[in-house]
Amino acid sequence: MERTPIPVLTVQTAPYEDQRPTGGGGLRRPTALFESQRNYLPNFVQSLLSSVDLRDRQGCTMVVGSDGRYFSKTAIEIVVQMAAANGIGRLVIGQNGILSTPAVSCIIRKIKAAGGIILTASHSPGGPGGEFGVKFEVANGGPAPDMVAEKIYQISKTLEEYAICPDLRVDLSRLGRQEFDLENKFKPFRVEIVDSVEIYLNLLRTIFDFNAIRNLLTGPNQIKIRIDAMNGVMGPYVRRILCDELGAPANSAINCIPLEDFGGQPPDPNLTYATALLEAMKGGEYGFGAAFDADGDRYMILGQNGFFVNASDSLAIIAANLSCIPYFCQMGVRGFGRSMPTSTALDKVAKVMKVPVYETPAGWRYFSNLMDSGRCSLCGEESFGTGSDHLREKDGLWAVLVWLSILAARKQSVEEIVRDHWAKFGRHYYCRFDYEALEPRTAYFIMRDLEALITDKSFSHQQFAVGNNIYSVERTDSFEYVDPVDGTVTKRQGLRIIFSDASRLIFRMSASSHVRATLRIYAESYEKDPSQHNKEPQLCPASRIINIFCLGRNTATTPFALAAILTCLLTWLC
Repeated sequence: MERTPIPVLTVQTAPYEDQRPTGGGGLRRPTALFESQRNYLPNFVQSLLSSVDLRDRQGCTMVVGSDGRYFSKTAIEIVVQMAAANGIGRLVIGQNGILSTPAVSCIIRKIKAAGGIILTASHSPGGPGGEFGVKFEVANGGPAPDMVAEKIYQISKTLEEYAICPDLRVDLSRLGRQEFDLENKFKPFRVEIVDSVEIYLNLLRTIFDFNAIRNLLTGPNQIKIRIDAMNGVMGPYVRRILCDELGAPANSAINCIPLEDFGGQPPDPNLTYATALLEAMKGGEYGFGAAFDADGDRYMILGQNGFFVNASDSLAIIAANLSCIPYFCQMGVRGFGRSMPTSTALDKVAKVMKVPVYETPAGWRYFSNLMDSGRCSLCGEESFGTGSDHLREKDGLWAVLVWLSILAARKQSVEEIVRDHWAKFGRHYYCRFDYEALEPRTAYFIMRDLEALITDKSFSHQQFAVGNNIYSVERTDSFEYVDPVDGTVTKRQGLRIIFSDASRLIFRMSASSHVRATLRIYAESYEKDPSQHNKEPQLCPASRIINIFCLGRNTATTPFALAAILTCLLTWLC
């Protein structure tokens, strides 16, 4: 029986002014906005698709996945219907719509797709009262560069119509190919539903010594592990790879069922939200623990008794132990990359290994050019994102497998490995303070006045006496990045105060929210003396900083307040 072609409709719409993508070509907003604002999602999807040149778009292949949060299935249906109407020839989608961000990057690169669309809001809460997001990956499997994000935004501001096939329905649960005849299209539109894990797993098999990891988890000297998927996308990956493939007991994995609201908790792998994992690790039964965020690109590492490994230390320790990974033994190590706010612990390792370090703005997209040009083998950020040139995305499970490989090779505990690293390279005490929900006007004045203060000639070489310590300002600047590959200049990426003892204070605005601003303050202090490596980072300055900021919520920040902030932070460095 001949099938009736599915009609392609053109729907009139009106543009929205607030659809500027944040870093990496992503749009993240309250879920209620996507549900309540007429055509809000179709508008952005059309702008995204139209950013791809028509000749490149016609008949091309794209990858689609989600972290399983609320509204994902509705959004996937809209994406599929609009992709078909806009001339995309084939979509590859994870079964039930589930694909981690690293898996999307992996599949794009494997099948040479034109790009991908990921429905995720990263570590933000899910559910009807949470957040939803749409992220665009380009052909190298990495986040969209700034020029692509700007193109999407410019299209969104003048959009008057979008194309859609509203009668097209895809069965996301059925593996295999589904074909659809469309009106005025010579070739059928194809959708391929693929196993969410298999292609990504095959890549990991080429990177790691699975036998060594399997022996660590099942052999005579096995360690017990505890892995928390936080009810995000990583549940199927943890069960399939760590349990089925590598032999970890099934009860090693917790919170492995993807839930639309992530069980009511933000899927953020840190000490605040991964409390079930932290409490289990504190009991001493488990030798290794890890947690993942909603879309699987971020992670956290814990050792026995709840020993916490901060993200900057984790990156540096991975760099120092790359010889434990077959992939790097074969490919070599060409260079490292870190975001500017990330601690300089990586730099110490690079100096010993005699490889360059590239300091970039925050945002994974800045690493893509470095990796594509062969300059960078490993990169990471202080926000628990780490990855290598095997993909163009940060990769949480990859980082966990690196750690397990290190444990297998060195036959030490997590804490022993970290303390050995500190003894060799020194310890970088590091902390981040987030001041959230700032009025944009207040945030602007804070950064404006702080920049004026620290870049004034009178501030240069100024000294601050805090307790028994004297901090001498060595240099200050507003960080800008010149891409060594294409010469692109990215300005105003954070304010830096660097002291003569290599301590650093960094102030940076986060672009993750569209209504309120978040000011992130980073403090770093280096300690070479092993006898001083047992201090605990002091969190007390955070409340004092917030109180200082509150003095000027509706006015420009005063020099007095700014000086008080600096003194407060320097107290932490002590």
